Amino acid sequence: MARPLPPPTLDDAPLAPGLYVVATPIGNLRDITLRALDVLAGCDLVLAEDTRVSGKLLSAFGLSKKFERYDEHAAERARPKIMATLAEGGRVALVSDAGTPLVSDPGYRLVREVAAAGHRVYPIPGASALLAGLSAAGLPSDRFLFAGFPPPKSAARRTFLEELAGVRATLIFFEGGSRLADSLADMAAVLGDREAVVCRELTKLYETIVRGPLSQLAADPQFEAPRGELVVLVGPGRETEATAADADVALTDALSRLKPADAAAEVAKALGLPRRELYKRALALKERG
Repeated sequence: MARPLPPPTLDDAPLAPGLYVVATPIGNLRDITLRALDVLAGCDLVLAEDTRVSGKLLSAFGLSKKFERYDEHAAERARPKIMATLAEGGRVALVSDAGTPLVSDPGYRLVREVAAAGHRVYPIPGASALLAGLSAAGLPSDRFLFAGFPPPKSAARRTFLEELAGVRATLIFFEGGSRLADSLADMAAVLGDREAVVCRELTKLYETIVRGPLSQLAADPQFEAPRGELVVLVGPGRETEATAADADVALTDALSRLKPADAAAEVAKALGLPRRELYKRALALKERG
């Protein structure tokens, strides 16, 4: 049986007017911060993707607030009312269903408009699925790129991944369970068989973190159709700098056995270079004979 949540220790000081961008737990409710509770207790209005989800969060800590739906469908309609509230000196809290607002969630245009109007925007940091995954992955963390959700269709997804192939940083993606296996397979084909990590149910009871090469993860039966959204982290390509001459030597050998597209894919995997550029070089080499 779960232990009851502790009563919040709230700051009695009144909130200053402005928009508060409040991070909420990604699973475990104990990951809420005391400052987030202060803001949620003291604000005049809470903007929420799903008022039912956010209502349960506030209820768990004995809070009750006026809600306004703020998601991709309601944003345009809601913004004028929000701006009017702020113009009157109101305190507005923006929350997502889980994690930090604006990270693959609505809110970007609101923050821009609020700042442009001269109102304060206060970041209230806390839980973030991408940072939680990065902290536990064991991949290089000195440089990373968050790329959001890959496109759902394979052709568009591969084009999207081609643009990231040359980035020398750990790549972080969100992905849905139904597309995970196909997405991992496309990552292996385009980026090369890099070291990667799949994080599922972060901070929850059945938290799972699995590490391995992309091809191995793509073939793992547990990732055929897992529930919920996941965090996928892919390590940077090889640190060794492959020169144009190295690529041409490898492509020449591969072209003796394969078509240009397949030769480019093989060399991209071996050298950690972008497949699209290698394909262009392969065509040029084949024309030269």
